[in-house]
Amino acid sequence: MNEIPAKPIRKPPPPYIYNPPKGDPVVLFEDDHIIAVSKPSGLLSVPGRKEEHADSFMTRMQKNHPDAKIVHRLDMDTSGVMVMALNAQAHRTLNLQFERRETKKIYIAELWGVMDADQGRVDLPLICDWPNRPLQMVDFDQGKSAQTDWEVLSRDENKGATRVALYPVTGRTHQLRVHMAEIDYPILGDDFYAHEAAFKGADRLMLHAHKLMVRHPISDEDIWFESPVPF
Repeated sequence: MNEIPAKPIRKPPPPYIYNPPKGDPVVLFEDDHIIAVSKPSGLLSVPGRKEEHADSFMTRMQKNHPDAKIVHRLDMDTSGVMVMALNAQAHRTLNLQFERRETKKIYIAELWGVMDADQGRVDLPLICDWPNRPLQMVDFDQGKSAQTDWEVLSRDENKGATRVALYPVTGRTHQLRVHMAEIDYPILGDDFYAHEAAFKGADRLMLHAHKLMVRHPISDEDIWFESPVPF
C-alpha cells in the first residue's frame, strides 16, 4: 500500500463555482406513488440559499412532477439512486422509513490505498465541526453513533486503489466519507476529507449510491432500485 500522507488541515475547500451537469436525472421507476431516479454527480439534492444554487435535483424533478417531495438526500458530488414521494401518504410513509432506518442502502466507492482485509465495520461517532461546517468529525464524547460496514470488491495494485461496497448502518451527514478517511482509505476525489494524493486521484467524488430498498407505501412490499455505477 502507498505510504499514508498526513491528514489534511480541517477546513472547508475554497468557494466553488456551481456548474451542475445538464439534462434531467434518469428515471429508474415510477408509479402513482413514488419515483426513483439516478442523480448525477455535481447536482445539489435541494436548492441552496443563494440564487445561483437554485438548480437542484428537486427543482428539476418538480418541473414534470410538481407534487414530488424529497424524503432523503445525497451529497452534491455523490451520484446514484434517490426516491421521491408523489403524494402525501407516500411522503409520510417514506419519511418514517428513513427516520426509523428501515431502508437499505448499498454504495460503491473507490478508495485510495490497497486494503488488506476483505471486510469490516467502522464504528466512530460523528458530530458537526462547527468552526469548519459543513465538515463533520469524530467525537467520542458528544458525537452521534455511526456505523458503516464495508466489503472489498476488487483491488488495483497498479493504481493503488480499492473498490468497495459500503453498507451504512446509520445515516449521518458525510458518514461514508468521514469513516473511510478516518481508517486511512479516503474516497478518491473527495475535496472535504481526502489528502491531496487521494483528492487528485479522480476527477469526481468516487462515491455512488448503487442500490436502495424501500417498502412501497401502498403494496407494503420491499422494492429495490438500482443505478449503474458510472465509474
